[in-house]
Order: sequence, then C-alpha cells, then structure tokens
Amino acid sequence: MSGPAVPAPSAAAPSMSSNPSSRFQIAVVGGGIVGKACALLLAQQGMQVALVAPRPAGDTARTGDDDWDSRIYAFSASSQALLERLRVWEALDPARVQPVRDMRIYGDESACESDPSPHGDLHFSAYAAAVPQLAWIIESGHVERVLDTALRFQHQVKRFDDTAGQLERDIDGVTLTLASGERVRANCLVGADGARSWVRQQCHIGTTQRRYRQLGVVANFRCELPHQETAWQWFLGCPEKLMADEESANGEILAMLPLPGNRLSMVWSAEEAHARDLLALSPEALAATVAQVASGAVGARFGALRCITPAQVFPLVLQRADHFAQPHVVLVGDAAHVVHPLAGQGMNLGLRDVVELGRVMADKESFRHEGDLRLLRRYERARATDLLSLTAATDGLHRLFSLPGTPARVVRNLGIRAVGSQGLLKRFLIGRALG
Repeated sequence: MSGPAVPAPSAAAPSMSSNPSSRFQIAVVGGGIVGKACALLLAQQGMQVALVAPRPAGDTARTGDDDWDSRIYAFSASSQALLERLRVWEALDPARVQPVRDMRIYGDESACESDPSPHGDLHFSAYAAAVPQLAWIIESGHVERVLDTALRFQHQVKRFDDTAGQLERDIDGVTLTLASGERVRANCLVGADGARSWVRQQCHIGTTQRRYRQLGVVANFRCELPHQETAWQWFLGCPEKLMADEESANGEILAMLPLPGNRLSMVWSAEEAHARDLLALSPEALAATVAQVASGAVGARFGALRCITPAQVFPLVLQRADHFAQPHVVLVGDAAHVVHPLAGQGMNLGLRDVVELGRVMADKESFRHEGDLRLLRRYERARATDLLSLTAATDGLHRLFSLPGTPARVVRNLGIRAVGSQGLLKRFLIGRALG
C-alpha cells in the first residue's frame, strides 16, 4: 500500500523544523555497506550528509589465520567500480579479497552423482567471456571497516552513532529525533536500514512478500584441495521427506564460494527444519555432513573440510516495497527489495540503487530540492527494470528447482544443458551478472 499523503502544516501548528540541532541535505539511516556507500557517494558529490548508524559492539578487525567473517558477498564489476569511485577499493586488504574466475552450477540430476558428467553442469568462465574475473568474494565486515575509515575523512558527512526514535515530515523536509534526543533535519531521508526497515515502517510503506520456508545456513571452511578460484553451486532438489508433498516441496541449494587460501564460504539454502538441524551440529559434524552432499561430490571436489567459523542462519524471503519513493523519503538496498541469494546479487542490486540515486541527485535541476517527489520517482522508475529482471530470474529458478517429480527434474536439467551449450547466451548472462 502507498504511504499517506504528507499534509501541509497548519498555521496553528509549530513547524517540525524548529530548533533541530543539525541541518543537512541528505540523512541516511542504516550502517551497512549500502548505507555507508550511499552517504559517502552523496557527500563526494558535494552534499551535506548525516549518517545515522550506531556502531556494532565488538567491531574489530579480523586478522587471524582462521578469523573470517561468515557474512560474505560476491561483488560484481559494477559494485567494484562504485567502490573504486569512492576510493575504497584500493584500501581493501588484497589478502582478504578473492577473485572468482569460474563458476560451475550442477542441477539436481548431477547432484545425485558423486562424479557428475562434465556435460551435466553449467560452466561460466571469465576467460571465455574475455573478462579478468566474474566477481570478487569479500567479507562484509572488512568492506564496512574500510568504508568507516573513508567516512571519517569525509568532512561532508556527520555520523551519529545513535538510533532513530521518531520521524516527522512536513512540506519542507524531515526531522529525525534520535534516541539521545538530538534532532536531525534534512531535505531527503534515505532508508538503507535493511529488510525490516524502520524508515519504511514509519512511512507506512507496505511490502509484497513471499516466504521461501527456507533458512540460509552460512559457515566458513578450510579445504584440503584447492578451490581453483571457482564458485560451485549444487541444486539439490527437495529433501526426501518432502518429495511426496507438493505443498511442502522446497528445493535446497548449496553454494561453496572461494575465499583466499584454501578456504571456502558455504551458503546452504535449506528447508527450515533441516537448517535448524544443521545449525545444531558440532563444527566437525557439519563439515562431515557438507562433504557428503551431492552423493559425496563436495568431499570429492574439496577433500577434507574443517569448519573455521560457527554456523549462522538467516531467513530467505522475496520482498519488495510497494513504493521506493515518497515526498522527502527514498528507499535503497534491502529496505526496498530482498531477493533469493542463489545468484549472489542482493548486495550488487543495492549498490546499483546507490549509483542510480547518486546519478539522479547529480542531474537534479537547480530549482528542485533533494526531497522533491518528482525527482525521487526518477530513481524509482530507473530501478524498476533491473529489479524486475533479477527477481524473475532468481525466483523463477528457485520455483523451477522446487518442483517435485521426475518430469520436472528432466525438464530443468535439460534446460541447464541447453544453456550450457549456448556460448552467446552464457556471455549475455555473464554480462548481466557483471552489472
């Protein structure tokens, strides 16, 4: 549902802009990668920016041999270009950045074979596509710490290590009242505060949501054999106990992503009860379980596995805000949209939001202010096609591999082989993934 119209303040009512402690062109709420990158980009474009983002407790650099963040992202070429533009990319530690040169995707037919046929997978090669790499795998915490450093040296940004407690809007802008009582006034508020966005809720912006009845289980491992700078993904089909129940059928997916050295990051999209069982396993038992996936193909590919980070879980949903823009308010990243992680594109989608919002603000007519709804709707319209195509691809693949039964399995695995045999189509798909 759309948010309510913002009424003009009556003559008797005091202006909400009275006595704010700070005034800005932009206020960004949200301290993740998307929020910090948004604040930094808009500040570099000359805007006065407030970043409302409490620092997480215990946020320290990870330097140990096995001290790796379980939260990792695959950064596309478009995301790398943004971080380079922000002068952040060159500050990342090369020892914690892993390029991906190849990607291999196995359907649930190949997942039943310990030694799958070389023609049963979908292979994407950076060499064949004439690009240096397909993506880079980097820990979330490492990127955030480098962004924090860049923000400290950006005098156009004022950071408030606080949470927003109240939001007021009038015809001229927004006023945030923070938990400390401090008030922040801005022409435009950017909600970059995640899937459960406080900004979105305060503006009464509804969402369209579909739960996948799955949890993402993440953990990092050391592997005996080299990962060959390759991202591996197995569509596992439905757990045996669900195969006969079409209503409960939910295809599981295992991704093993390369990290620097002989390390791997696992993302297992598992049915909820199965995910909780995995979470309850000891590190040794989890490593043994993962090695046996796909009829032992994972163990055959990587050798002995050793779990080096505790397993964590997060819910998987498909979600889209009914509107990305209201007067003086705009949503970016997970606050606007959440997609299935099977393509590893959620973070890249959010960073493309940032790039587009920056472009819209840079091209703004001089007579418009940053919160003008006509301006913000340009951003909303520009993001529609990218979001629609990626949502259709990820949700469609998940639905396809969730269908039980032999006919559905035959069709989808024939589809994988068909795509794998079309060089032009694969290059097109790689281009889309690169952004």
